Amino acid sequence: DIAPSLPAGISADKILFRQADFIETAIGNVERVLVEAIAVVALVLFAFLLNVRTTLISLTAIPVSILTTALVFHLLGLSINTMTLGGLAIAIGELVDDAVVDVENIFRRLRENRAAGNPRSVFEVVVAASNEVRSGIVYATAIIVLVFVPLFALSGIEGRLFAPLGQAYIVSILASLVVSITLTPVLASWLLPGMKSLEEHESRLIRALKRANAAALAVGFRHQRLLVGTVLGLVVAAGIAASQLPRAFLPPFNEGSFTVTMAFTPGISLAESSRVGAIAERLLMAIPEVAAVGRRTGRAELDEHAEGVHSSDLEVALKGGGRPKAELVAEIRQRLAVLPVSVNVGQPISHRLDHMLSGVRAEIALKIFGEDLDALRRAAAGVQERMRTIPGLADLQIEKQTRIPQLEIRVDYGRAALYGVQPAAVVEQISRLSNGRLVSTVVDGYRRFDVVLRLPEAQRTTAGLGDLLIETPSGWVPARQLADIRETDGPNQILRENGRRRLVVMANTVPGSDMAEIVAAIRTAVAAEPLPPGVFASLEGTFQAQEEASRTIGALSLVSLGLIFALLASRYRSGALALIILGSVPLALIGSVAALWLAGQPLSVASMIGFITLTGIAARNGILKVSHTLNLALDEGVPFGPDLVVRASLERLTPVLMTALSAGVALVPLLTDAASPGKEILHPVAVTIFGGLVSATLLDALLTPVLILRFGRRPLERLMAARDSAPGRAAAGAAAPADLF
Repeated sequence: DIAPSLPAGISADKILFRQADFIETAIGNVERVLVEAIAVVALVLFAFLLNVRTTLISLTAIPVSILTTALVFHLLGLSINTMTLGGLAIAIGELVDDAVVDVENIFRRLRENRAAGNPRSVFEVVVAASNEVRSGIVYATAIIVLVFVPLFALSGIEGRLFAPLGQAYIVSILASLVVSITLTPVLASWLLPGMKSLEEHESRLIRALKRANAAALAVGFRHQRLLVGTVLGLVVAAGIAASQLPRAFLPPFNEGSFTVTMAFTPGISLAESSRVGAIAERLLMAIPEVAAVGRRTGRAELDEHAEGVHSSDLEVALKGGGRPKAELVAEIRQRLAVLPVSVNVGQPISHRLDHMLSGVRAEIALKIFGEDLDALRRAAAGVQERMRTIPGLADLQIEKQTRIPQLEIRVDYGRAALYGVQPAAVVEQISRLSNGRLVSTVVDGYRRFDVVLRLPEAQRTTAGLGDLLIETPSGWVPARQLADIRETDGPNQILRENGRRRLVVMANTVPGSDMAEIVAAIRTAVAAEPLPPGVFASLEGTFQAQEEASRTIGALSLVSLGLIFALLASRYRSGALALIILGSVPLALIGSVAALWLAGQPLSVASMIGFITLTGIAARNGILKVSHTLNLALDEGVPFGPDLVVRASLERLTPVLMTALSAGVALVPLLTDAASPGKEILHPVAVTIFGGLVSATLLDALLTPVLILRFGRRPLERLMAARDSAPGRAAAGAAAPADLF
């Protein structure tokens, strides 16, 4: 604390930007999301089950899975951060899936067993009911792990951001699987057998839903081609709509502060720069949502981002609430437009991300390379003028490089050799007396002051420096006899990248703009006129990371789907059944794209992570229905036909709806208040998953049974033939092969 040591009348204001504040706020918001998600999941489960015991057994999976995830992270040395908590928040609704499927099947089988004339023991019923669904949930979990392969292949910033989310999601899902096959059956065997509700019929809600589903299936069976054609049309329309979605790299952060960079023409004095900076502070403080403004003018020469006094950074701290960020950014730009400066409005962390991607603190960086600085400036000015007409661009400016007065010293090598002095020694002596030399340090308490020796200002001129006496082996010689000293002009800075001189035209985008369209327009503007000979341009920025991430996710998603198909085909011994299950995946695309359009969300890396997550969820529903259909046919001897398919679909309707609703309502806290820190990067993930859940659940209730009825007979007949021809069939009994499903 430096306050006690400050002179009278001087106060130290609080820190305007502290990165930990944003992190702590984000973690707090996501923690609240976790609590709210658990609460709404409990309500949904109770609404379906209408039973306290079955609800509690199912909910046990959530705390046990979360604690297991925390333990695994601790053992592996992984941190708990905003993204890992976000992975848990997204997974909350799915942590109960396996337990719900297990509990529902055990409860239904116990009810059937009690109504039977010759009931079996509770232990036998629980074990048989748990085994009936175990294979399905194990394979469904394996698919979820496979679909996350593209996420872990992401590199760069996007990989560092979303890999922890995937790690937490997968570990928690695996933990819930272990809970469902160990703890859940034990709790069910203890708490369910003595319940009076086993003698009751299903609730009115469940009966009504099953009647509606049965009626819809009857219509679907009669109009199979129309149903399949309609769904295919919707999938194609969703694909076209997805290609038209705006593009973005990451959702914009809400850091609670802005960083405003003001750049004057190089050569401005510190006093003038400070005067205009003070005006900018007053203009910003007039905005109601602004809490405080701090300014830093210039940066030290040894700073890694050294800047002259022509550059000022203003840290703008915001009050909580108020108008949307886009409106505040627009007002900041409008207010500062009256000043003779170039303005770049961003956020502290976002600026750093931009700088990591392109080396420039802006979303878009058009780098122009060449050796002739004048040609670079002309080319940059021409491109900037053409870019002014592109809608959606803001803070368009050229990197500040201009010609400023300079003192040029050209040593005459012949005369220097004649006097026996090295050229470097001549330049060093003139520079040391002109710029100053540190000769001592004065210590006053805890303060230190450098003592610098240099010429008076009157002698720091061309004539005065020419009269300086330079020490040589043969005596003292005036500097003008050894060097030509004159005033000239030259660039204030020369920046290089990969050994080449470069100048940058930089810009940001207006919130809500389509990055892909803007980038295409910039490329068109650059190509509109040829650049000077020896000059070329390179367009860089956040869009590059988005394009690379899209290519990586797209390519590896095909690999993941291939692995999933191979896994399902080997399990069911049928490519047709594997394709029927994977047919649920494009159904999720319909709702996801519609949700992104309605929410006004661009297609970003975050929304792509939502698509990845949906693949596993959608495939799970198909696995449950196909597996139960095979179990009824192989284990209970139900003949193949509409009755078998309808029965299998209706008996799996309750767990499918419960798991879908649990996963959906668990996302509601992330769907609301999307601009809160921590939620903003998870909101597109939640929007994508929520929309896909709706379409996949509704359409899968019709399409999968229709596909099973149309294409499932031959695979089932082959499985029955393989079962009948299996060695030991007579001794093992008919039920043995059914355990595979």
